[in-house]
Amino acid sequence: MSVPQAPHTFGASTTAAEVIDGVELHGRRAVVTGASSGIGVETARALAAAGADVTLAVRDTDAGARVAARLEAELPPASGKLTVGRLDLADRSTVESFVAGWQGPLHILVGNAGVMALPELTHTSDGRETQFAVNHLGHFALAVGLHPALAAANGARVVSVSSIGHLFSPVAFDDLDYRFRPYDPWTSYGQSKTANILFAVGAAERWADDGITANALMPGNIADTSLARHMDMQQVADFVASGELALPPQKTVEQGAATSVLLAASPTVEGVTGRYFEDCAQAEPVARRAGAIAGVAPYALDPENADRLWSVSERLIG
Repeated sequence: MSVPQAPHTFGASTTAAEVIDGVELHGRRAVVTGASSGIGVETARALAAAGADVTLAVRDTDAGARVAARLEAELPPASGKLTVGRLDLADRSTVESFVAGWQGPLHILVGNAGVMALPELTHTSDGRETQFAVNHLGHFALAVGLHPALAAANGARVVSVSSIGHLFSPVAFDDLDYRFRPYDPWTSYGQSKTANILFAVGAAERWADDGITANALMPGNIADTSLARHMDMQQVADFVASGELALPPQKTVEQGAATSVLLAASPTVEGVTGRYFEDCAQAEPVARRAGAIAGVAPYALDPENADRLWSVSERLIG
C-alpha cells in the first residue's frame, strides 16, 4: 500500500492545533490514556476542539478532573465533552473496570500513558517488570478489551505512543521481566517501546476487517513532561556525553502532540495502518542505534515479532 504523506506544512515544528485545524470530529468518541499531563493533555485538547467527546483515562482522577476543568474553560463553545475515567495501567483490575464501564462505539484510542527509565527493577503485583507492564501490557489489555467498541465505530483509529527509545532494545522474549539478565533502565524502556510499535503492527493485521487502523509514533524530545519523573538526570547527561544516547532537537508539548493527533484524526493518513511515524511523517528505517536521532529499527516492524508478542501478551493478561 502506498503511504500518503502529510502536507509539507506538517513537520517537526507542527503543533497539534495546526494538525487538527479544519478537521471535524463531532459525534466521535475518543479515549486518551495519561491525559492528566504532558502531550496527553494537548492531544485531548486538540481532539475535543475538533468536536470529539474525549475521556481522559488517568491514574489520578483528581488531577484528571483539574485538567478537564482547565480545558473546558479554554476550549471554544462547540468543543466536545470531556470526562475523566480511572485507569492504572499497572493494575489489571482498573483496566478491566474501565473496559466493563465503556458503552457504545469508540472511534479513537490513544495509548499515551507511560513510565520511563525506572532506576531500579520493580515488578507489578502480578509479577511483570513495571515498564513492560505499564507501557505495553496495560495498553494491550485495554485495546483488546475495547476491541468490540472500536469495531462498532466503523473506521476506528488506534494510536500507540512509542519512542526513539525503542532503538535501545528489541523485545527480549526469553526474559521480559529481567529474571536472568542484569536490569538496565534503558533496555527495559526500549523493549517496552518496541512492544508499542509491534502492537500496532499486530493490531493492523488482526483488526483490518473491522475497519480499524493502528499506528505507532515517536512524539519527539519533549522536556516539559512527567514521563521523565523517575529519571536520574545526571545519568542522562553522562549517557549523552558518552555518545550512548543521541537526542533529537527539543519540542514543545504542543509540537509533541502533533503526530499523535495526526494519526488519531487527520484525513491525510486515512487507511494507513501498521506503521511508525515521527515528525508527522512515516519514519525511515535505521540499521544501527549509534548516533541515530530518528528512524525505526527493522525488528520493531517485523510481522513475526508482532505475532509472537501478540501471543505472549494474550497469555500474560490471561
